[in-house]
Amino acid sequence: MASQPNGDHEEPHPEADLAQAFKDLARGERAASSLEQTLDKLEERIQELLERAQENQRIIDSENGKGAQGSTTSSEEGNNDKKTTEP
Repeated sequence: MASQPNGDHEEPHPEADLAQAFKDLARGERAASSLEQTLDKLEERIQELLERAQENQRIIDSENGKGAQGSTTSSEEGNNDKKTTEP
């Protein structure tokens, strides 16, 4: 078969492929940016909840008389839920 003179043969057009690649890239960048913003907000919320939980634990410990024993490190605070309270 001979190629048609008007250029309707089915060879890929590099310019069209490049344009589509840039559109896809831009769409991916927007999606990544949106995900990043969502994750930043989630991280902030988790940090707020962690700080509130640590403060609540300090209050509970001080009400139970444990506040005089000294402060705990952040790694120990994660295990406070396993400790039993004394009567």
